[in-house]
Amino acid sequence: MKKKLIASVLCAAMVAGSLTGCGLKSPDEPTTAAPAAETTAAAGGETAAAGGTSGGSAGAYNTDDMPEITLVYAEVNPLDTIVGQMATDFKTKVEELSNGKITIDVQASGVLGSENDVLDTMLGGGGTIDMSRISAFALTSYGGEKSMLLSLPYTFVNRDHFWNFATSPLAEEFLLESQENGSGVRGLYYGEEGFRHFFTVKEIAGIDDLKGMKLRVSNDPVMNGLVEGLGASPTVVSFNELYSALQTGVVDGAEQPIANYKSNAFPEVAPTLILDGHTLGAVQVIITDEAWEKLTVDQQGIIMEAGKYASEQNRANSEKKENEVLEQLKSEGVNVVEVADIAPWQEATKKVIEDNTKGNEDLYQQILDLQ
Repeated sequence: MKKKLIASVLCAAMVAGSLTGCGLKSPDEPTTAAPAAETTAAAGGETAAAGGTSGGSAGAYNTDDMPEITLVYAEVNPLDTIVGQMATDFKTKVEELSNGKITIDVQASGVLGSENDVLDTMLGGGGTIDMSRISAFALTSYGGEKSMLLSLPYTFVNRDHFWNFATSPLAEEFLLESQENGSGVRGLYYGEEGFRHFFTVKEIAGIDDLKGMKLRVSNDPVMNGLVEGLGASPTVVSFNELYSALQTGVVDGAEQPIANYKSNAFPEVAPTLILDGHTLGAVQVIITDEAWEKLTVDQQGIIMEAGKYASEQNRANSEKKENEVLEQLKSEGVNVVEVADIAPWQEATKKVIEDNTKGNEDLYQQILDLQ
């Protein structure tokens, strides 16, 4: 009861202080109760969090007696990607606000494993990974029924539609799903890594050419259904093994956001990119309950405020970065295929949407209505 009460106060503080920022809502407080004033500080505080994209200052938190702590942050992509930059922005802001008392140790380029490997480690406990940026669909294999809705094909018609969701009160319901399910992790804030597109080893001209192809998936029910709807064969391959799988013919293609496609050198082995934009790469940053509850109230506030800042920076940078990379790919000779009519793609994926919205039809409609 105490935990729920504190969570309610905290969420109210976030709505009042920073709802317009990025839909950033603080998870439940640890079991030790904090005074109301301190709870407001944990949410970033109205004065600290309402000041725009620059966030608050180190003076907003008592860092004099703050214990030093290092949090290990896993990122499967390189730092020069959209989500890699989000990790850097988060790290920079946390260390600035804490006067160096909190260190974010970003382990990028998949050195700690795939997203599923990272999730297995975090959910298994042990404290070797404290935080991670994960794709929304990565949670679907761990009971994330609400997160699954974010990865359904053609849900978000454009970026503004996604950010309308991410800055709405509805976003909190999704961020807190894992923690409420007892998974041992909690969502902190949203970001995105651009629209996801298919790319193939052989040249293709449209949807019909995907039929019969082996397309890489990450053992996700939505992606499996999407690929099957297109007439292709979903083939599970670890992300770290995808380059070699494309090179050796284990798979004929895969899908990624544009920036990740380039930064992981996939154009070298799969030089055709078809801009179907089947999903927007919605992502969230999560932290283990174990790590969260080790933090002081001020440290929690710093994490939340830095997350708000990183999310806002991500929103500002993502489309610009994506457009820059697309022009680079074209200049480097990648066969970029435009999709003039998206209707056949939408029709082919109706079943996967129906199958994965059962029981959550009203919630899914609320997302659609935010466009």
